[in-house]
Formats: sequence, structure tokens, C-alpha cells
Amino acid sequence: MTKMEGVRRQRIAWWALDYLWAGGVWISTLFAPRSPDRYATGAGRTVVAIPGVYEDWRFLRPLIVPLSRRGHAVHVVTALGHTRAPIADGARLVGRLIAERDLHDVVVVAHSKGGLIGKLAMLADEEGRISSMVTVCTPFHGSSLAPLLPLPSLRPLAAGHASLAALGEVADVNARITSVFGLFDEHVPEGSTLAGARNVRVPVAGHFRLLGHAACRQVVFDVVEGRTPAAT
Repeated sequence: MTKMEGVRRQRIAWWALDYLWAGGVWISTLFAPRSPDRYATGAGRTVVAIPGVYEDWRFLRPLIVPLSRRGHAVHVVTALGHTRAPIADGARLVGRLIAERDLHDVVVVAHSKGGLIGKLAMLADEEGRISSMVTVCTPFHGSSLAPLLPLPSLRPLAAGHASLAALGEVADVNARITSVFGLFDEHVPEGSTLAGARNVRVPVAGHFRLLGHAACRQVVFDVVEGRTPAAT
């Protein structure tokens, strides 16, 4: 077996494990609480969680639940549904929730497309309510795989899409973003490194499994609780 074949087999195995994990989380959402309100109280730092495309808030429970158990108030933008709306619409919904609930010193915790929504919400945050954001596997530079599925909700995630390029050109908030990614991401082959941000690679592969991995969870805890995670 050549080295290239070995790499290919390893990536196929990672891909399969990632989808098995994601499938397990989807099944678990059937038994999750109907309302996220139970997670929105706590004396710790305020968090707003934003899921990725085709995910609803329950898919982020592997991060929401431990954050809540540590005393943080985790708010969820239920109006996002499964996050299929345009990035700009999602950012407006995030900003509206933060304003309506009068939240301050907010840390956004986002997965995949949710990180793009979060960055735009930070740029539109004229009152300075959002302090920072930690993203997991966000396609800041788009994904070359997005055009393979002719779905309107995925087109803006394509590498080179005008709206994504425009968002990438504005780096004002990048220094307040921590971007977490793994060894391999089958959905974002371009990677999630963001110039000017704190970029953290964790020792696990996949687009979804990071959400349940202890190393990723620790980075999220560090950001939310005001510690500086080690950058790659």
C-alpha cells in the first residue's frame, strides 16, 4: 500500500467515524428538551450558541449542556431553525435576541456556518454587546464542496462566493475570534484558519466530532471563562 493510499484510507475512516458520531447526536435530539430555556440561566458568563447549516440548537447540546453545568447562561436563537437562512438574516436574528434580552459581555459559541453568522453579528454590534467568539470548523474561506449540492442554503458557503468574500475582507473583529479545527475536515477542505484570529488545532478529525471532544470543549471553556487557549 502506498503512502497516498494509506492517507486516503485514513480519511475515509475519519469520515465514517464523523458521520456515525453526527448520526448519534441527531438521534439524541429526539429525546432533548423541547425548549432551551432551562440553559439560559446562570451566574457565569453569558453565551449565545449558533449551530451550523441544517442543524438546530439541539445539535450543539454537547457544548451547551457542559457550559450550563459550569454555571454559564446559554442562550439559543430558536428563530434560526435549522440555520438555512442567509448569513445576513441569521446575523440580524442573533443581534435581535441579544438586544431583546439585554445581554452584555456575550461570548458567541458557533459551529460551521454559525461562525460566519457570528462574525457578521459582531461586525454589526454597534453597542459592543459581543465580547468574543469561539468557532468550531467554520468555513471562513468557503468550501469547494458546497457547489456540489445545488441547494440555496449552501451556495453562500462556496469558496469565492461574493458575500463570503466580502465578509472575509473585513478583519476588524478577527482578533476577538478563536477558531478551532481538527486534523481533517471532510466538509471544509480549505480549513478554518482565520488571519488575525487565535487558531487552535485539536487532535481529532472530522467536521462534527470536535463538538464532543474534550480538547475542543476545553478551548470553549477557556474562551468563555476568560483564559487564553494555546494557539497553533
